[in-house]
Amino acid sequence: MGMFTVRSGKLYFSRRGETVCLFAQGQDGIRVRATMNAAFEPTDWALEGAEASTAVIAVEEEHASLTSGRLKVTVDRLGKLRFFRDDALILEEYYRMYEYDMPHTPSLRLLAREYRPIRGGDYALTLRFEPREEKLFGMGQYQEARLDLKGCTLELAQRNSQVSVPFLISSLGYGFLWNNPAVGRATFANNVTEWHAESTRQMDYWITAGNPKEVLEHYTALAGRAPEFPENALGLWQCKLRYRTQEEVLSVAREYRRRGIPLDVIVIDFFHWTRQGEWKFDPAYWHDPAAMVRELRSYGTRCMVSVWPTVEKKSENFAEMRDQGLLIRPERGSQCFDFLGDCYIYDATNPAARSYLWEKCTQGYYASGIDMFWLDEAEPEYTVYDFDNYRYHLGTDLMVGNIYPAMHARAFYEGQTAAGQKDVCNLIRSAWAGSQKYGVVLWSGDIQGNFQTLRDQFAAGLNVGLAGIPWWTTDIGGFFVNVKDPSHKELLLRWFEWATFCPVLRMHGDKGPSAIPALDERDWGGGFCHTGLDNELWSYGEEVYEVLKGYVELRERMKPYLKEVMREASENGSPVIRTMFYEFPEDPACWECEDEYMFGAKYLVAPVLAAGVTSRAVYLPAGKWRDMNTGKVYKGGCTVTVAAPVEVIPVFERL
Repeated sequence: MGMFTVRSGKLYFSRRGETVCLFAQGQDGIRVRATMNAAFEPTDWALEGAEASTAVIAVEEEHASLTSGRLKVTVDRLGKLRFFRDDALILEEYYRMYEYDMPHTPSLRLLAREYRPIRGGDYALTLRFEPREEKLFGMGQYQEARLDLKGCTLELAQRNSQVSVPFLISSLGYGFLWNNPAVGRATFANNVTEWHAESTRQMDYWITAGNPKEVLEHYTALAGRAPEFPENALGLWQCKLRYRTQEEVLSVAREYRRRGIPLDVIVIDFFHWTRQGEWKFDPAYWHDPAAMVRELRSYGTRCMVSVWPTVEKKSENFAEMRDQGLLIRPERGSQCFDFLGDCYIYDATNPAARSYLWEKCTQGYYASGIDMFWLDEAEPEYTVYDFDNYRYHLGTDLMVGNIYPAMHARAFYEGQTAAGQKDVCNLIRSAWAGSQKYGVVLWSGDIQGNFQTLRDQFAAGLNVGLAGIPWWTTDIGGFFVNVKDPSHKELLLRWFEWATFCPVLRMHGDKGPSAIPALDERDWGGGFCHTGLDNELWSYGEEVYEVLKGYVELRERMKPYLKEVMREASENGSPVIRTMFYEFPEDPACWECEDEYMFGAKYLVAPVLAAGVTSRAVYLPAGKWRDMNTGKVYKGGCTVTVAAPVEVIPVFERL
């Protein structure tokens, strides 16, 4: 038997106990799987349900090749893989070994695919590629200002405000999916590219070829696309930490109505419940949720409610969930999370746990008409991120932990669609590859309120879109913020202006300093947890209010355009907010541009991301551009300097 075999349209290579399987999948796409075990595991992770496509395979004695459209992979007798786009080398595995001429001489032996055994039979896996002169984008959401990730090391793990979505786009014209939910890291150094999984049973990745728009279209055709975004959620979302009573929610909605400001969504945050793990309203403060929802709907406002995955030991559901195996199990210690309660976390990787949670949320919320859910703590958040300490239904946290937020989103999407809902739109704090198909808006977590953080969110939002997740938002002004600081008003204005040209426009945050007393003396329920200061449009003075109101009105006028951009995301996977090179891949200057972006294909947005700035330079690609603020028309292919007073964000319409 030779090294190379062909079975069922797939190319196999075997050497020294390792089996590598290569096959075509998707347009211009190639899947690579490898194992040191006797057989492959039946897991497809982000590519679940994707069918293999037709490939052209050629086998010779010393090497073999497989071609899928514009993409070709070759494999030599050592097992080294090289990938070619239109016959140009774009990626090759990293080998530093000298077996050809002197097989018995000790050598460096740095292999492309390194398996280090773990007691019990699994492996720590490292995959290496030769470094290339390229720019790299995507990978999810990391709290840093860098848009180009070349030179970075990224932890492949979910944390509050860090979202690992291991799909990237290269300036060399390819996309790469690390199809493995293990905790690990990705290193894009100048001397090597490495993908590392702390614990796994096999290697799995997928590559496609094309320009950025083609790459995302190919990828999302397999991993899934966002559904159609609800038109009645395209406007303002109002939230704060936290509305504590039914009357508080209704009074805010009534005030928006009185002022004539459209409010699409109002959000009820955490600790409206009795105890964590009792997914229902505390009747002491929420006497008739169904009546509340009916009144909100009469104003054209949808109601969203926060759901945590935490289950307090004192809750009415804890014993049943523990005994049925529906909770994540710590390997040591007795809890996973200790924020205002000794809590475990439900196991979203367990289908039975997902069904259980949805049934409880149906009884506690959906039956009252609430049809939007805020899936907070969805990483899940641990008191200590000791990833080696938790075991899930699908395996250890080290092996499968990154898929948790996708499975959590799935619980609600499948429950809502099974109930007949057509406009699923939930908010979530974490995601993984493919999360977009479950109708979730990712938000950037509990972030600080300052300009540096604003700059980080700018890069995060663009990269998460390039990782296939188009619905994204932030806490306008930051989550942790002192609104009494005189500098906050400038930050709030700049953030709100930018958010107007983001997928979702959402007010939220723990607006301090606050010394508002608790509603009662219990140490549980809806009355004891703290609340922040007011966070409505009118909460920051008349001058700020008039500016914010003007941008809400602008957002309302842009709804028909927004609807079309959202539809494009559903049809071909395009981000809503797009790097400049996404729309202008042939323009070298657009690959260097890291402080402006396209809002859909029509509007170029150049936000102010630093304090005290009242003008800024804007690069305009070739074509004609109209300044939305002044009406002046510019000929592109140059950089212009425009005024940007604190109430103005530079925006240019593509003519």
